[in-house]
Amino acid sequence: MGVAALVLLPVGVVAGSSALLSPGLLLQGAGVALLGSVLPFSLEFEALRRIPAHVFGVLMSLEPAVAALVGLILLGEAISLRTLAALALVSAASVGATRSG
Repeated sequence: MGVAALVLLPVGVVAGSSALLSPGLLLQGAGVALLGSVLPFSLEFEALRRIPAHVFGVLMSLEPAVAALVGLILLGEAISLRTLAALALVSAASVGATRSG
């Protein structure tokens, strides 16, 4: 993630001028990076150490469904029947694969 940020930094500076280099905006970007990637991955690895792998697999298979539910409730996004069916099938397949493994 750090390498990607450094690679795209010149493009962002050209597109957004020097306003992107303001300390407040950089601090907000660092906060988004921590809360959006570092913290969730750290918590997932910690959970994997503490619970059985098959339980972790089932919980991870529910992640897309939970994300869709959060999008529905907090962001007001519409979920079509096709999307609901896809979420159900992916979650069922993950649960099945975890159970049979």
